[in-house]
Amino acid sequence: MSKAIGMVECQTISTGMQAADLMLKTAEVEILESSPVCPGKYIILITGDLSAVKASVDAAKTSYGQKVIGSFVLGNPHENIFPAIYGASEIGDVKALGVMETFNAAAAIVAADAAAKTSMVNLIELRLARGMCGKSYLLLTGDVAAVTAAIERAEQTAAEDGMMLDSAVIPNPDKRLWDNIL
Repeated sequence: MSKAIGMVECQTISTGMQAADLMLKTAEVEILESSPVCPGKYIILITGDLSAVKASVDAAKTSYGQKVIGSFVLGNPHENIFPAIYGASEIGDVKALGVMETFNAAAAIVAADAAAKTSMVNLIELRLARGMCGKSYLLLTGDVAAVTAAIERAEQTAAEDGMMLDSAVIPNPDKRLWDNIL
């Protein structure tokens, strides 16, 4: 995997497709995901060298700024981000459960990265704007203190852009809840 990831989240599908094309033409980046999400938004998640990812995201923001509702560039994303985005995280021992919702997909990824870098937690899932009217959420597990610290950091990160919606730490979730989540 390359060193950086970036995202542009657009208000409309047509703008999103134009932005994706521009991002690919701007610098040598690879698309990890380019697709419509609820409610008719479009996300473009790319990877590559940091300078290329930054150039591509900046180009899309400059050209389509009024229709960009979220974006980021992460130079050194936590290694658990990718499995969490694709629902492929391998979680062994589950303990406390941390949940945080955001108003957009970009904020959820940046918040999850901050949470994972804050304390010893495992990211379970990053659900990005599908079937939730454009909202997104992250799930993580670990010891209660670690989950609490991670969720607090994630809240602070999402609040910086006004995208924080809600969160919870469940110290000892019922096994039936875990069975449903995992």
